[in-house]
Amino acid sequence: MRSIGETARDSGLGVSALRFYDRAGVLVPAWVDPVSGYRWYEPEQLPEARLLARLRRAGMPLADIRLVLASWSGADTDLVRKLLKTHLCRLEQGLSDARGEFSALRALLDQRENAMTSLSIATARVSVAAPELAAALDAVRFAASTDPELPMLGGVLLDIEGESLHVVATDRYRMAVAQAGTSGHDGARVQVIVPTPLADAMRALLGGEGPVRLSVDGDRVELETDGRQAAGQCLDHDFPDYRRLLPRTAGRRTVVEVPAFREALRTGPVRPGEGGGHDLSVLRVADGGTVALCAEGAEDPDRVAVNREFLLDALTAGARDRLILELGAPTAPIAIRRPDDEGAFSVLMPVRLED
Repeated sequence: MRSIGETARDSGLGVSALRFYDRAGVLVPAWVDPVSGYRWYEPEQLPEARLLARLRRAGMPLADIRLVLASWSGADTDLVRKLLKTHLCRLEQGLSDARGEFSALRALLDQRENAMTSLSIATARVSVAAPELAAALDAVRFAASTDPELPMLGGVLLDIEGESLHVVATDRYRMAVAQAGTSGHDGARVQVIVPTPLADAMRALLGGEGPVRLSVDGDRVELETDGRQAAGQCLDHDFPDYRRLLPRTAGRRTVVEVPAFREALRTGPVRPGEGGGHDLSVLRVADGGTVALCAEGAEDPDRVAVNREFLLDALTAGARDRLILELGAPTAPIAIRRPDDEGAFSVLMPVRLED
């Protein structure tokens, strides 16, 4: 017989998906070890598992999948053909509906853009301590996007408001926020997106301890310190309203010792992500408030899956030996905070597990 891991590997279904279909009575293993609960499959079940994987990728509802599998080996294929045709029509109708909705959304965007008859020229000149700005850039740089299809995320947002400067970066799957104190600006809020190469050039100048001058003049931004400058054009895009992306409610908070937690992530159990492109670490808050890594067989309903490399990057950017992890529901973002600086934190989007 074949183990559940072998069946998952050769069928294209995840281990957790096989468990789900067993519980649903769709693909039941030939034998389950009464002691360990480990599932075993006959070799003859592999073609059925591969068929199930195809239907799953096509988004067929579970009720229809059940009927297709039950009728697949029969001589009369009419029911299977009708189910496939019905689902294809459902997908085509859904695509048509989506196109209609997107067309309406584009029209709304056109109306908004046409209503903007004039654009105010943003200007700001602030003084900020070099170590604070350097720390803020270091805390967010890892989250900047490299996707050419999303140029508005290919930089670092500088958000100047009152006596504070918020520095933000996101690539949709993670977001990092930091802040630094400023002086010299008493005007309206100013936001500019600094391209990542220019942000890196600015960071290279921040080796001193004194204040530096940050200037925004329309579509240009400049950092000056000790007679040296890094200047260039801002990205001509609007950055998403990052404040709306912040977690609304605090999850379960636990303090982690970063060196030990990083080592546990590197050597502990992982699950393959969708398409095998990245490894997932599955976390849960154990008794006593500590964070534990879930092994493959664990089915804790409160477990949260996250891209392991993204989490390791966030721990490095946290720049502390101890950090606070906030874990909420399995679909809620994970927050990584500094115990001594609530203004600097990272947010990671969870990854849905197949179950």
